[in-house]
Amino acid sequence: MATATRSDAERRWLRVLGTLNEAQARLYVAEKALELGRGGISRMAELTGMSRPTIYKGAAELRAKRSALVAEVGRIRRAGGGRKRVEEVEPKLKKALGQILEETTVGDPMSLLKWTAKSTRTIAEELSRRGQAVSAVTVGRCLRDMGYSLQANVKNLEGPQHPDRDAQFRHINAQVKAFVRSGDPVVSVDTKKKELVGEFKNAGRRWQPRGEPTAVQVHDFPHLGEGKAIPYGTYDVAQDQALVNVGVTHDTAQFAVESIRRWWRMLGRRSYPRAGRLLICADAGGSNGTRLRA
Repeated sequence: MATATRSDAERRWLRVLGTLNEAQARLYVAEKALELGRGGISRMAELTGMSRPTIYKGAAELRAKRSALVAEVGRIRRAGGGRKRVEEVEPKLKKALGQILEETTVGDPMSLLKWTAKSTRTIAEELSRRGQAVSAVTVGRCLRDMGYSLQANVKNLEGPQHPDRDAQFRHINAQVKAFVRSGDPVVSVDTKKKELVGEFKNAGRRWQPRGEPTAVQVHDFPHLGEGKAIPYGTYDVAQDQALVNVGVTHDTAQFAVESIRRWWRMLGRRSYPRAGRLLICADAGGSNGTRLRA
């Protein structure tokens, strides 16, 4: 849920709100919501954390001109009163939730949540089947209390490493330093993310008249475009400059060699007029594969 941005005026009356009892706070927030007009109740619910039904109730009391009576004789609960949270009433809830979270990966035939992404709604349904009837909102609150958060995958697992890996990188580093000292070029090369060329949606934005966005294809099917752009970057380590060559055919060894050749003709020979050798640092995939003769 998005967090509402608070103005200075809102911060001031929120401090006042903390000094009021339950009935007074309900009427106070309802009055603020009515002043805002359309969307006021949603705004106040975001700012104060008060539920929408409570604000609606206060607004109804104000409209019926019963606010004075409610403030004087209305039932006021003591601090901490009201309905308890489900996790407080059902101590076994978090234990059952923990058991579900500990289950193995998606698709395991032994898992009660097989072929799911373990969303809060799916977990709530599984808890209900186990006798713990809760909503997806409650599940999300419990997950946050247990230290969980929404996170994206992180590339961090490399698998087993070759025993000579450190020695290999030390050798490469020594070669780079030797080439730089002798004034010979060192380039790092790689193929960047391929992009379809045509009227397709992308993450970029540009200034245009309001309400007049550029219309693009609904589906990113290759046959709807003009081809595929393949950027190949050649980065000069010593000069801290690079050239990106964009191809439209395939990411082949021939394309990689031609991209490096263009870097040399356009930038390299000007920066290194006396160079007698070239060190190329590349990974071992695609057009830079170790088994490609080119």
